Amino acid sequence: MSKHGRVLVAMSGGVDSSVAAVMLKQQGFDVVGITMKTWDYAHSAPAANGKQVGCCTLESMNDARAVAVKHDFTHFIIDIREEFGDWVIDKFTEEYLTGRTPNPCVLCNTYIKWAALMRRADALDCDSIATGHYARVRHDKDLKRHVLMTGVDTNKDQSYALWGVSQEHFARTILPLGTHRKPRIREMATEFGLLGVADKPDSYEICFVPDNNYRRFLRDRVPDLDTRIGPGRMVHVDGSELGQHEGYPYYTIGQRHGLGLALGYPAYVTRIDADSNTITVGPVEALDRHGLTADGLNLIKYDELIDTQHAMAKVRYKDVGAPCLINQTGPDSVKVDFLLPRKAIAPGQAVVMYEGEDVLGGAWIRTVREPEAGA
Repeated sequence: MSKHGRVLVAMSGGVDSSVAAVMLKQQGFDVVGITMKTWDYAHSAPAANGKQVGCCTLESMNDARAVAVKHDFTHFIIDIREEFGDWVIDKFTEEYLTGRTPNPCVLCNTYIKWAALMRRADALDCDSIATGHYARVRHDKDLKRHVLMTGVDTNKDQSYALWGVSQEHFARTILPLGTHRKPRIREMATEFGLLGVADKPDSYEICFVPDNNYRRFLRDRVPDLDTRIGPGRMVHVDGSELGQHEGYPYYTIGQRHGLGLALGYPAYVTRIDADSNTITVGPVEALDRHGLTADGLNLIKYDELIDTQHAMAKVRYKDVGAPCLINQTGPDSVKVDFLLPRKAIAPGQAVVMYEGEDVLGGAWIRTVREPEAGA
């Protein structure tokens, strides 16, 4: 029997998850590696450089297996394409078709990866699961809750993508990279002899859109999309007509490029009206929003928010966060008021709320509040 019990480690074939697995092995855990095939790259366009990238390629699976062989622990590959497609890809498509901007990584972590890992952990008699995310989890005895925290490396912090994970799952989750910085992880990869992954570049693409071409993906996914929706009106925030656009699913809030406009200043998408197939554009200041409402709330640090809560909130993955006031408006809904206007808050994305290094919780943005006239 191992010193710390048996742990199932999600291995993508990248440097982070590879180092996480070996770290736990060296700490005395009985490690079982698992690579989840979520998407079939044979049916998708390649990345911009012509290569297949991400966690589901044959190369990535072989890299994960090589790490396991070198460090003498068991490794499995499981096919969860059907589960992934139902929850993530269908939702991704549906959100664009309703004029929202989806966040598939949060959906995947919440509904697919953690749930799939826990099921396999139970089947393999594992006490816990581990991933290579840059975040931390602690148990707060006073609150009697498992609290998600930001990673020490603020440049790599991935707590934003984990707000949907349940207390039950956090109770069995280990995040060994949360107390380390990325340069040190690459050094450790070399020290562990993981030469095949030590210098492997990070992947920032959505796994099922490796070429980052969402228009191409949507057209492939919904072959009659252009017929169903077609071109629509493009208007300025002042009400003037600017011409036509290709169809609202092809645009996101805050988008600047690909608008085909020459207004003498940079123009951005400020509003998407799916019902009328209308896109509104304007100058950068027209992206200012004062607040938002969100649902699908998952509170992490507390059971509920009784009073107005001062916090920091992020409205996108790379957001630095901004001061706000939070009020819980229902069992799974929240209202967020920012102390200063925020730009390009997009319905469909997640708002994640922080109290210092602790994640209070997160929710899906549904509506935004624009500045009042004359404000």
